[in-house]
Amino acid sequence: MRARITFLLFLSITFSVFSQQPDPLLAKDIVGQQQWVDSIYSQLTLKEKVGQLFMVRAFSGTKNQNSHKIKKLINDHAIGGIIYSLGNSVSQAKLNNEFQSLSKIPLINGMDAEWGLSMRLDDTFPFPYNVTLGAVKDEKLIEEVGRQMGEHCKRIGVHINFAPDVDININPKNPVIGSRSFGEDKQRVTDLGLAFTRGMQSAGVLACGKHFPGHGDTDTDSHKALPTIPFTRARIDSIELHPFKRLIEGNVASMMIAHLNVPSLENSANTPSSISEKIVTNLLQEELGFNGLVVTDALEMRGVADAGNPGDVDLRAFLAGNDMLLISEDVKLASEKIMQAYNRRIITEARLERSVKKILKAKYLVGLNNYCDINIENLRSDLHTLKNDLLEEKVYENAITLLKNKDSVLPIRDLERSKIAYVKFGDANEEAFVQMLKNYGKVDVIKAQKLDQLSAKLKPYTHVIAGLHKATDTPWKDFKFTDKEKVWLYEIAREKKLILDVFTKPYALNELLTTVNIDAVIASYQNNKVSQEKSAQLIFGALPFRGVLPVTSGSDFPVGTSLKTKSVNRLKYGLPETVGLSSYGLQKVDSLANLVVKDAMAPGLQLLIAKKGKVVYHKTFGHHTYNKKIKVKPTDIYDVASMTKIMATLPMVMKLVDSGAINIDTRLRKLSKELRKSNKDTLTIKQVLSHYGRLKPWIPFYLKTLDSGSGKLLAQYYQRRRSKNFSVKVADDLYLRTDYKDSIVKMVLESGLRNRLEYRYSDLPYYLMKDYIEKAYGEGLDKLVQDNFYKSLGANNTTYNPLQKFNKKLIIPSENDTYFRNQTVHGYVHDMGAAMLDGVGGHAGIFSNANDVAKLMQMYLQGGNYGGKQYLEKATINSFNTCYYCPENNRRGVGFDKPQLGEKGSTCGCVSMDSFGHSGFTGTYTWADPDKEIVYVFLSNRTYPTMANRKLIKTNIRTEIQRAIYESVIE
Repeated sequence: MRARITFLLFLSITFSVFSQQPDPLLAKDIVGQQQWVDSIYSQLTLKEKVGQLFMVRAFSGTKNQNSHKIKKLINDHAIGGIIYSLGNSVSQAKLNNEFQSLSKIPLINGMDAEWGLSMRLDDTFPFPYNVTLGAVKDEKLIEEVGRQMGEHCKRIGVHINFAPDVDININPKNPVIGSRSFGEDKQRVTDLGLAFTRGMQSAGVLACGKHFPGHGDTDTDSHKALPTIPFTRARIDSIELHPFKRLIEGNVASMMIAHLNVPSLENSANTPSSISEKIVTNLLQEELGFNGLVVTDALEMRGVADAGNPGDVDLRAFLAGNDMLLISEDVKLASEKIMQAYNRRIITEARLERSVKKILKAKYLVGLNNYCDINIENLRSDLHTLKNDLLEEKVYENAITLLKNKDSVLPIRDLERSKIAYVKFGDANEEAFVQMLKNYGKVDVIKAQKLDQLSAKLKPYTHVIAGLHKATDTPWKDFKFTDKEKVWLYEIAREKKLILDVFTKPYALNELLTTVNIDAVIASYQNNKVSQEKSAQLIFGALPFRGVLPVTSGSDFPVGTSLKTKSVNRLKYGLPETVGLSSYGLQKVDSLANLVVKDAMAPGLQLLIAKKGKVVYHKTFGHHTYNKKIKVKPTDIYDVASMTKIMATLPMVMKLVDSGAINIDTRLRKLSKELRKSNKDTLTIKQVLSHYGRLKPWIPFYLKTLDSGSGKLLAQYYQRRRSKNFSVKVADDLYLRTDYKDSIVKMVLESGLRNRLEYRYSDLPYYLMKDYIEKAYGEGLDKLVQDNFYKSLGANNTTYNPLQKFNKKLIIPSENDTYFRNQTVHGYVHDMGAAMLDGVGGHAGIFSNANDVAKLMQMYLQGGNYGGKQYLEKATINSFNTCYYCPENNRRGVGFDKPQLGEKGSTCGCVSMDSFGHSGFTGTYTWADPDKEIVYVFLSNRTYPTMANRKLIKTNIRTEIQRAIYESVIE
């Protein structure tokens, strides 16, 4: 018998008296919910029942504190809920706990959190706007946005989020909706609204469809006046009502009624929809069958407030069929008016009971029958988590939309022949965009006061990237081009390949008369760090374009415009968890890097970690020198010392192998006639580059140019001024004899061999290989690596002799030399032999930063391919990345260093045997692991002020950092 009663109770609660639509306020514990609701309702006085209808606004910010008024409303009128507005998270939580402690029945809290709590609270995470979400094809991402937003709401005690906004924003001049809408396509708006609702309500927070019956096609702001929706019932039924019907079917918990004049739905002139019984009751609840909570939009808005006096408007709203009355102008007066209407039987007990019990059901559904105070501890950090950041990255990667791509100008591929300028439009910040663009290649920021100046400055450039950066911290900020900017844009487009990137709502493109001469147009939707960084990556093809335009943007770009591109295998940038590394685990890397500086192992350093082609850690620590005047920046360049071997000489050798000129078994005698006459003639490239050719480790060439007694420079070798015979600049105001370079090669050729065949690291083969490479190509090694690798890789911070290209302030000094050059080595190669070769050695001489080193290592890791270009054959790289003499206890590959064979050596001992890399005397190290797809770069100047400082080497800190990286891998 009890089971039958329970079943009948289930049926009576589940389906409305109005229709057969499900009841979205139903809890899993139906019987318990009904008993609680009935019990609470039976204890309420008329005044308390009426009080439950009101949701009043509270400010948690110090400037807008109105808590004393709300406390009085709680005590005197038993109000049903609070809608929180401007403030901060901790203040709001404290205020909530205080209010709830005073309320006989727990308060149901609401909030306009369409893009998260940050819509109202200044210290919380901002989710993307609906217009941005509207560009995402993957509805699962939108559902996840709703869920995470719901988790934030729940954490801070918000039970109803007045979202999603499912207005179909057909009118681009809509002053109040705009970016708050998912777009203008009714089906996309509906699908995304449903996905958002599922996510929100899965977190235990009630979603709210708004603004019923549809606020998208109007050019009037209902905060200021009553907008008119002049369309026929058939049009409204087909367009405006479409998402609301589907949300009702999708079990949305609540609906917010807009303040609109809709003559085809309400024939009483200028009657706002929020106080129209025909719209609220007859249409929404009876015809469409909505059984959830019906909430008015704010009753203080002029769109409804002008329809009557305070109190009267509230009464009319309740009589129309609304359950909760939001932000009444006068709760006391409105309460009295409603009670008077009740006493006069204008409002029946059944009518009052229906709304109050719905409110109580909603309170039970969100757990207010077991209310607990909000825990303040860790509140701010809980409202901005790594999970939120990861989702934000995914959203922008999927949202940013390519609208035009004439002649496939995007992605920019041909970096060696492209000269790129960036020109800023708008008045908001652009730094993240510019910095990320520069990660891919040389991009010059061009500024000018007048158009003719701009045109003159842009003459040398092939491509111009123009970014429209407008403040998007709220959706109502100005988004338009100025007249001056439009003129400038048209002029640039007439002369150059122009890429226009719009970091604001796509309606900005409506302002342009034409985009016919603009080669590429991108909608990036919002102007923040993530959108800027992702957009730059898309421009250079690190990521593919996937977004779909959610609204019509000007005459050229209809809703649904979506051009796709493919990735060209350049490095991406993002968060560690996206590629299976732990941000928490990588904190140990921070600690070890800080220890380098603290313990004076080096004045400073750059660190970079990439996995699966994505840079997930790129940080700098310390300063250029111990005087701590200049902090290390990511763009600063270091002398990478012996890493030059795999960054310059080795790629050129492999290129020669690819051409068929040589192979790893080629004997040195075939490289030059001089080698045919030497004791090295039968050695192979494989042997000498594996450091298994009995060559001496090095020759101190510079000692032969010093007085053996005093150690001073000999005048026969050096002068203080450049001349024809003294043209090799080894330091400031110090020039070596021009012909001494020939003497160095001769000394290497004539050097003896070690008696014992064993592994012995040697620089000497790289002198020989450099000499051969330059003769084979007829050009210097410095120019060869630029033309064949660095320019097209976008490694614009990598070079020999950096003072010829860079300001000295960007170059990290290497040592205070007291034994040879007797000055600070700053901008000149530290290695003495390379310095005596005019800074261009096969074994040393390259200067670079971590980002550029990573590009080269990633190219190796990708089998010789990078940026859509095949630099080297994969088979060739593999042949050089092989330990041929491991059986002889020699761990080296051909040029590449390889993992140690015993317990101690070149790595942490935790990398795969397929991995490879190299280290440098100045305190540098890089390693790539095909197994885990990890690239690691460590650059420092441990030799400053003296190379006698071996702390970095003794502590094995570089490989300990490598160990920390591998310990951070998420299995």
